[in-house]
Amino acid sequence: MKLYYTAGSCSFAVHIALQEINQSVESIAVDLRTKKTASGEDYRAINPKGYVPALQTDSGVLLTEVPAVLQYVADLQPTAGLAPANGTVERAELQGWLGYINAELHKDFGPLFDPTASEETKKYTVTKLMRRFALVSERLAKSPYLMGSTFSLADAYLYVVLSWPAMVKMDLSAWPSLLAYQSRISQRPTVKAAQAAQQSA
Repeated sequence: MKLYYTAGSCSFAVHIALQEINQSVESIAVDLRTKKTASGEDYRAINPKGYVPALQTDSGVLLTEVPAVLQYVADLQPTAGLAPANGTVERAELQGWLGYINAELHKDFGPLFDPTASEETKKYTVTKLMRRFALVSERLAKSPYLMGSTFSLADAYLYVVLSWPAMVKMDLSAWPSLLAYQSRISQRPTVKAAQAAQQSA
C-alpha cells in the first residue's frame, strides 16, 4: 500500500490508524502548493482531487476522503478495535463522529489557513468552531474517548484537528477536557510512531 500524505494535515490520522493495526505502508510526501510528490511526480495525475490523504491499496484502487480511508484501514484488522462492526448502531455512531469532525470542524479551518480570507470571515469561522469544540468537550468530559472507553478512528481524526488551533492562535484553554484529551493521545506509542514515520519518509 501507498499513503500519499502531507505533514500536519488530516492525512496524519490515517498514519495513526495504520500504526494502530501494525500495517506497513509506503509513505509518499506531497507538496500541496506545487501538487508534486517528493520524487517530483504530478500528484494530480495520481489523485485528480489534488489533496491528501490518498491510499493506494495493494490491488491498485485509490481511496480518498478521510472518513472512507480510515474505515477501510480499520476493517483491514477488525480485532484492533478501531471501529465497531459494520451494520451495528455503534458503527453508525462512529460514522456520525467522523462526519461531524470532517464537515463541522475540519472544513471550517479552511478560511483560517487562507491568506485571502477577510478578517470578518475568519472571525465568524472562529465563533463557529468555538461552539463546536464546546460540544466535543462536553462529550470528552464524560468519557476518555469519543466512543466511550475505547480509542477509535474518530479519536485519531479529532486529535489531528485539535493540533490546528495552535497554528492559527486559537485558544482552547476554556475546555480542559480537550487539552487533557490531546495530551493523553499524544502519549500513545502509535501516535509517536506515526510522527516518526512522517518525519523519516
